[in-house]
Amino acid sequence: MAFSSLLRSTSTAPLIEAPHVELSPSSSDRFKVSSINFKHHLKSSQSIFVTSVPSRSSSIHRRSARSFQSIKATATEIPPAVLKSRSDGRTKVGINGFGRIGRLVLRIATMRDDIDIVAVNDPFIDTKYMAYMFKYDSTHGVYKGSIKVLDESTLEINGKQIKVSSRRDPAEIPWGNYGAEYVIESSGVFTTIDKASAHKKGGAKKVVISAPSADAPMFVVGVNERTYKPNMDIVSNASCTTNCLAPLAKVVNEEFGIIEGLMTTVHATTGMADSSILILRPVLYHLVGLKITTGSEIVLYIFDAKAGIGLSASFVKLVTWYDNEWGYSNRVLDLIEHMALVAGHN
Repeated sequence: MAFSSLLRSTSTAPLIEAPHVELSPSSSDRFKVSSINFKHHLKSSQSIFVTSVPSRSSSIHRRSARSFQSIKATATEIPPAVLKSRSDGRTKVGINGFGRIGRLVLRIATMRDDIDIVAVNDPFIDTKYMAYMFKYDSTHGVYKGSIKVLDESTLEINGKQIKVSSRRDPAEIPWGNYGAEYVIESSGVFTTIDKASAHKKGGAKKVVISAPSADAPMFVVGVNERTYKPNMDIVSNASCTTNCLAPLAKVVNEEFGIIEGLMTTVHATTGMADSSILILRPVLYHLVGLKITTGSEIVLYIFDAKAGIGLSASFVKLVTWYDNEWGYSNRVLDLIEHMALVAGHN
């Protein structure tokens, strides 16, 4: 399965010669980024994206490293607990749809101190099978914590109780009774504002759709989450492919300018995105690579420098790898926490 998208820039600019950039080690701060076989060094001041996101944002973490390092990414390696607490406590979240994304969101939430999953709804899975699928995952391995079925409406994960319901109509799910303020709509069914708004009838305040939406505002953390407004009750976390492409396109467009581009994603378990981009001004391929590897303070993709190529002075082919499950599920929770932080400041 392949997906392609045409990128066009509304701005025009004359072609100019690419500036010469000295690449040398420095004692200044450096950032650990995801890259494969890309060993050049770049001062942090050479990227305009190093400070593009406020340091107070809970979803962004600055890293220091002596040089760019290749990062080994395996599906069974689980990162340590992520500490992102706010002064006013955890954000209460409910999950509708206990499929791949729903289960991984719950796994990840158990390792964070800013998100509290209080309820799960799925009309097609009973509580015992929920526990089984949550614990045993062929891709991400066996869950290391504890999970118990207390009764048909209650799970206990690491000593914390999570309510379970099986309502088909989202308007009938009592999110308010469970204490859920935010709902992750991961059933793949209720992906429009009208359909997802039904969750609000049960007491939810905000809904995040874990899929593209035809009419809901779409956000990619690290790209445009700062355009979120408190009055947006139904939003989309976009697609996993968009979460790979958008940060890449943002870096290239803001550093060099994009005239147009073609993107193809290769679906094995959804792993690779191939982007061919026509840029505004001539530039060497390795300079594009340097900007990409320093363009984001969160790991949104793995840039494969040796797989890409500079086809001409203004046309490059870029190859990146991304995680459509674990990585995407992390971004869903990051978006929710960003929304909660915005709400806390208003």
